[in-house]
Amino acid sequence: MQCGAYLNEPPAKRDAGFPRRTDKSGALFPPDKEPMNATIDRAEREPATRFRPPVPRPLREPLGLFDFLRAARKNPITTWMDVHFRLPVVAAEGAMGRITVVSDPALIRYLLVENVDGYRKDDLQRRVLAPGLGNGLLSAEGDEWRLQRRTLAPIFNARTVQGFTAAMNAAGARLGRRLGRRGGKPVDVALEMTRVTLDVLERTIFTQGLPGDPDALGRAITRFLEAVGPIDPLDVFGVPDFVPRIGRLRARPAGRFFAEVVDELIARRKAVMARGEAPRDLLTLLLAAQDPETGNGLSDLAVKANIVTFIAAGHETTANSLTWALYCLSQDPAAQARIEAEVDEAGEGDFAVEDLPFTRAVIEEAMRLFPPVPFLSRQAVRDDRLGRIKVPRGSLVMVAPWVLHRHHLLWEDPEAFVPERFLPENRDRIQRFAYLPFGAGPRVCIGQSFSIQEAVIVLAHVVRAVRFRLPADHPPVTPLHRVTLRPEHGLRMEAEARG
Repeated sequence: MQCGAYLNEPPAKRDAGFPRRTDKSGALFPPDKEPMNATIDRAEREPATRFRPPVPRPLREPLGLFDFLRAARKNPITTWMDVHFRLPVVAAEGAMGRITVVSDPALIRYLLVENVDGYRKDDLQRRVLAPGLGNGLLSAEGDEWRLQRRTLAPIFNARTVQGFTAAMNAAGARLGRRLGRRGGKPVDVALEMTRVTLDVLERTIFTQGLPGDPDALGRAITRFLEAVGPIDPLDVFGVPDFVPRIGRLRARPAGRFFAEVVDELIARRKAVMARGEAPRDLLTLLLAAQDPETGNGLSDLAVKANIVTFIAAGHETTANSLTWALYCLSQDPAAQARIEAEVDEAGEGDFAVEDLPFTRAVIEEAMRLFPPVPFLSRQAVRDDRLGRIKVPRGSLVMVAPWVLHRHHLLWEDPEAFVPERFLPENRDRIQRFAYLPFGAGPRVCIGQSFSIQEAVIVLAHVVRAVRFRLPADHPPVTPLHRVTLRPEHGLRMEAEARG
């Protein structure tokens, strides 16, 4: 999300130490190391054989200020430039001041792990997310974030997540039966994936049920993210929060509904816990969680903020990943045949993630092409350097999975849907900090193992039940950035029963 590229600045404005050595394609890289990956874009040397989802074409020239703000509000991923997908570091002065975009895995590791205290969540992200999601793990900073992370981490340990396999299978099987009855009729895939992920939440976090209609809750989450997702120029220029934002005003009804649901959930569960009758699900664990260092529990506000985050962020990202995976499979007959063979070989009954390596690879490749969170941004606490690039205090540094996952120095045939790259025998070829669907470092998504397990199991049940076909008259399926990535025109496909 840039308004300008480093190499387009006059030479006098560039950092004096910017590396000048290039690889064969002319891309710059630090002088003391080789290019991030020696692979060559396969699309340049052999015919296209894999599905390449249509996406906005990167810009060749930077946008002017007003064009940038207009494009960023409509769909931020349309503002990225071709240079971002070809150089390891791009720094420029833009609408939000100096911004450095980092796609070098070694520098990303430095930023998110080795020097994590040198950067904090930037003000723009907090302005967008905090009004709706509160001060939970996604928005909190400093000691408050460390307290929440310590307290919540045990809830998402491997044993607990593994214990939810049966619940996830039950939700997936229910979805499969529902889809199997469609008889070739159109299905709103995005809506069905929203329903099943909310069903999983009910079976794992809120086992006594969600108040009211789960579909209404799903619609409220969608309306909220649609409203707050567009970037507001007032936030870009740091206008004080007391000045009304159109997006926030539009989000208020959905936000109030959402808050009322969460308040009722907490009140009902506390009453049950007081009687000693509470189920041991994630909500009970959250309310009973204690900081291992102090023995203190979370405040009521922190509990509420994290429940909101689990529902909104957790369900939305998994639902979108499933939607994109099913879309890509519908356009790739070879991948569709392979995943069907794997699912059929697993037999009847429940699925185990370890028996579904290709199914998992499909999910991971869908998250590569359409990352749940398209960009991460940090604000420098003090002056720093990323390689040879100066990072002034207060300036923004971005790690954009949308860019990183499609970078020509990191991925072979980056625009193609190739699930095989995530099979166990190929994983070692992927650099650790080249693939960040859940972030990295101390702030890595706490629910990543939960999300992967859920997505793999649900996808397997869908594949067992139906095969989707995209109608010829369907509008272009292109990604729209609204906090997460979703199909701009929705995704209505015909479901043909298998078996």
